[in-house]
Amino acid sequence: MKEHILSIVWLTPLVGMFILLLLPKEAKNLIRLVANVAAFVGFLVSLPLVFWFDNASTAEYQFVERMSWIPSLGAEYYMGIDGISLLLIMLTTVVGFLSILSSWTAIDNRVKEYYSFFLFLQAAMLAVFMALDLFLFYVFWEIMLVPMYFIIGIWGHARRLYAAIKFFLYTLAGSVLLLLAMLALYFKHAEQFGVYSFAIEDLMRTQVPLDMQIWMFWGFFIAFAIKVPMFPLHTWLPDAHTEAPTAGSVILAGVLLKMGIYGMVRFSIPLLPEAASDPSTVQLIAALSIIGIVYGALVSLMQKNWKKLIAYSSVSHLGFCTLGIIALNPNGIAGGILQGINHGLSTPLLFLVIGIVYEQRHALEIADYGGLANRMPVYTVIFLISMLASMGMPGLNGFIGEFTILRGVFEHDPMWAAFAVLGIVLGAAYLLWLFQRTMLGPLTNPKNETLRDMNPREICVMLPLIAWCFWIGLYPKQHFEILDKPVARIVERVDPEYYSRNGIPNPLNEGAQVAKLVQD
Repeated sequence: MKEHILSIVWLTPLVGMFILLLLPKEAKNLIRLVANVAAFVGFLVSLPLVFWFDNASTAEYQFVERMSWIPSLGAEYYMGIDGISLLLIMLTTVVGFLSILSSWTAIDNRVKEYYSFFLFLQAAMLAVFMALDLFLFYVFWEIMLVPMYFIIGIWGHARRLYAAIKFFLYTLAGSVLLLLAMLALYFKHAEQFGVYSFAIEDLMRTQVPLDMQIWMFWGFFIAFAIKVPMFPLHTWLPDAHTEAPTAGSVILAGVLLKMGIYGMVRFSIPLLPEAASDPSTVQLIAALSIIGIVYGALVSLMQKNWKKLIAYSSVSHLGFCTLGIIALNPNGIAGGILQGINHGLSTPLLFLVIGIVYEQRHALEIADYGGLANRMPVYTVIFLISMLASMGMPGLNGFIGEFTILRGVFEHDPMWAAFAVLGIVLGAAYLLWLFQRTMLGPLTNPKNETLRDMNPREICVMLPLIAWCFWIGLYPKQHFEILDKPVARIVERVDPEYYSRNGIPNPLNEGAQVAKLVQD
C-alpha cells in the first residue's frame, strides 16, 4: 500500500464519484450519505501520509510513483510529495470533507450532480499537489476548473453565471500563459539534453539566459498570481465568493487559492531562480503584494455584504503570503507557506459561520443583522474564535504566520515590513467592526428572532478547523519542521550562499541535523 499511497489518496474521491453516479437521483439522503462517507474515507486514507512522512529523510520527495505515460512527449505519471505538499494535501482532505458535510441541508436541487462535482474537484486538487511532472500538473490544473465552474454556476446565488464565467476566463487566461512558459522551458531542455522531459528535476537542470528566464518566469507567475489572487488580478474573487454556495466559498478559500501559492514555490521560483531573484522582479512583486495588503483591507472596511468583506480580506491576507515568499529567505518563504495554510483554516471558518445564518435568513447584507449574540451564544463564540484567528491574535494560527513573514520581510527590507503592518491594523479594524455590527447590541431586526443556534452537525463541522488553528497557534514547531527542508531547497536555488553568508545552519546539511538532534 505504501508504494501507491498517493494514487490511493487522489483516486478515493473519484471512486466515490463513480459510486454516486450509479445511485438514483431521487434518493437524496442516500446520495448525501455516500458522498460524506467517500469524503471521510478520503481523509482517512490520507492520514498515513502524516505518520509515514520522514522529516529526517534526505530524499527531496517521498512516496514517489513513476511510470511512463506519453513516451512520445516525455510525459510521465510522476507523483511525489515533500513537506509543502503534505500540509496542502491534509488541508485539502480536511476542508474537502467538511465542505461536503456542511452541504447536508443547504443543497436540495440536483443533489447527485452537486456531490459528484465536489468529489471530482477534490480528486483534481489532490493530484495538483502531488504531480512532479509539469504536463501532468497542467492537466489536473485545468481539469479542476470544470467542477468549480459548475458549482458556482448552478448552485450559486443571483449573479452566479456571471461569477462562474469570470472565474473561468480569468483562470483560463492564466493557464494559457502557463502553457506557453512551460513549453518554452520544455523545448529549451530538449535543445540542451536531446531528451524531451516534463519532470521537474530535469527541467531544473536546464540553463536559460536571464532575459528568456524573465519572460518564462512571468508566464508562470501571472498564472499563479491570478489563482492566489494578487492585486490587480483579484477582481474575479469577490464575485466568485459572493455568488458561490457556502461550501463553494469554503473550498475556494480553503484550497483553490492555495494552488497559486503552491505554484510559486514549486515551479516559478525553483525552475527560474535567476529571474525570481532579479531585483526588478522582486521589487515589483513586493510592491504589488503591499498594495494588495493595504487595498484589500481598506476595501473590506467599506463592504456592506458579509461574503464580500471576507473575500476582500483574502486579497489582503494572501498579499502577506506573496510578500513573504518574494523575500526569498527561510523565514519569509516558510511564513508565506504557513500563512497560506492559516488562511485555508480561518477563512473557511468565517464562510461556514456566514452560511449558517444565510441558510436560515437568505440575506447577506450586514445591516440585516445585529445583536445575534442574544439568540445564538454558541454561534457567537465560534464566530469570535474564527475572527481572532483571521485577525492574527496570539495563541491562534494567524499570529504565527504573520510574525514569521514580517521577520523574513524585515530581514530583506524593513520598509516592506513597515507598510505590511498597516494590513494587520486595518484587518483588526474591519473584523472587529463586523463582529460588533452583527453580534453585539440589541436585536435590531425582528426577522432574526426566529434564528436558531448551531446544531451538533454544524458544531462538528467547525471543531476540526478550530482545533487546527489552536494547534498552529500554540505549538507551530511541527509545521515548521515539516517545511524546513523544502524551504531550504528553494533558498539554495535562488541564493546558494545564503546559509553560509548568514552563519545559519542549513537543514539540508547532515551536520546541522545532528546538532539539532543533540539539542532536542
